[in-house]
Amino acid sequence: QVQLVESGGGLVQAGGSLRVSCAASGSIFSINVMGWYRQAPGKQRELVATITSGGSISIANAVRGRFIISRDNAKNTVYLQMNSLKPEDTAVYYCNAVAYSVPRRDYWGKGTLVTVSS
Repeated sequence: QVQLVESGGGLVQAGGSLRVSCAASGSIFSINVMGWYRQAPGKQRELVATITSGGSISIANAVRGRFIISRDNAKNTVYLQMNSLKPEDTAVYYCNAVAYSVPRRDYWGKGTLVTVSS
């Protein structure tokens, strides 16, 4: 089992920056990919960014050039640095971890709310 705890959400004005963190614990050796998803009110959850255990990164088009995903292996923590925030970035941001075991296992945090005011 893997436990994920997000932190760092809050209220920020448009154009501002915010960093959210996700601390992983438990069977972290089994994790292959970690990432961030978000869900805005009335919308489906969408992928924001992922980072593999090898350091390969994928960023959604909607946030490319503004958001940066990184990881600190010593702290078992993944970060999402969000810059030039827009009101449409308002959402609950969820941390995700994937273990490519058989069967595949997906783990989720409880989410952290990011609100961008105009």
